[in-house]
Amino acid sequence: MAPTARLPVSREVAAELQRVVERWHQLPLDQALSHVDHIRALVQSLADRVAGASGLASSVVPDLGPATLMDQLTVMVHDATAVAAAPTLAEDLARLRRELR
Repeated sequence: MAPTARLPVSREVAAELQRVVERWHQLPLDQALSHVDHIRALVQSLADRVAGASGLASSVVPDLGPATLMDQLTVMVHDATAVAAAPTLAEDLARLRRELR
């Protein structure tokens, strides 16, 4: 596969991603665990959009547990930005941050 130019993550997306990660780390364990399925769904949605934008078949993002979930989200945010697959990414992350209670 030929290398593609990577688009930098916008300041707005980077700021929202940082806020989500910080909020996640502030949550008590039981509250964090109650959001795992929702966050995994967002990660999978981003992976599916990246695959579609890249002309690849979708595949399931492996469940590596809640300790790695923010790393998976971060990777997918960067990948989605690189292929311009998520035009509402900042809004999606802001919504997620507000839901993390």
